[in-house]
Amino acid sequence: MAARTDTKKKITEIGPRGGPGGRAWDDGNSYDGIREITVAHGHCIDSITVVYDKHGKASPAEKHGEDGAIGVPKPHVTTVKLQYPEEYLISVMGYYGQHHGSVVIRALTFTSNRTTYGPFGMEEGEPFSLSVKGGTRIIGFKGKSGWYVDSITCYVAHLPPPKSCNAFQTFHKSLKKLAGTLRGEGDDHPIRKRNLASPKY
Repeated sequence: MAARTDTKKKITEIGPRGGPGGRAWDDGNSYDGIREITVAHGHCIDSITVVYDKHGKASPAEKHGEDGAIGVPKPHVTTVKLQYPEEYLISVMGYYGQHHGSVVIRALTFTSNRTTYGPFGMEEGEPFSLSVKGGTRIIGFKGKSGWYVDSITCYVAHLPPPKSCNAFQTFHKSLKKLAGTLRGEGDDHPIRKRNLASPKY
């Protein structure tokens, strides 16, 4: 499916990737970013749980999927903790394919603006990539799940740089202004207004 844009909220959806089965779920697109992602994984992605950021506070979402089907070994559980807000998610890659008669997400890899986490699960089946362009980041997820995560879609948004970046830019501008003052730049600077005519003898 092609990317779809919500012009009112300036949110773009990329996806879905995976199979058609499972129950639909939607974490929503009103968050500011992603803080943590917990993945249960073995031969496929058993479940995914995300902690979002909303107005500077952690906002945990529900777990999607289960901790393994009946009669199979318990999956591994891994938590990815981003250094939010400086670190943000820019790509979700993985594989989907048959597992116990259904097409589900077999593996996931998360890439931030700093590093890559994963892969989690088994890299078997059809590869996929949900990646964003510069100036955008992944802020939410929706998909389908049952015993496993069947499919996944990403919410993408244009967001301003982190506050720490804004503070650095303000500091940099202040330094430039101070340097200009010391050099005598600006029409109202006293050095410009000084009468430089030759003294009379």
